[in-house]
Amino acid sequence: MQDISAKLEKLRTDAIECALIRDLATDPKKRELFGRLADHLGNLAQDVEEVVTGVRALPRGDVSGRLVSPQ
Repeated sequence: MQDISAKLEKLRTDAIECALIRDLATDPKKRELFGRLADHLGNLAQDVEEVVTGVRALPRGDVSGRLVSPQ
C-alpha cells in the first residue's frame, strides 16, 4: 500500500509541476502542452485515489452528461 501511496503522491507532484511550467511558459504551444499534461496527471491521480479508497464516482462524461468512450 505504501508503494501505491508513493505513486499517487508522485502523480500529484508531477501535475503541480506541469501546472507551474504552464504558468511560466512564454511559448503558447508549450503552455497548452503543459496545461494538458497537468490536467491529465491530475485526473490520473484522482482515479488512483478513488480506486485505492474504494470510492468511485459516476463514470466520467462530457459536459452534456453523455458518457465518453475510452480511447
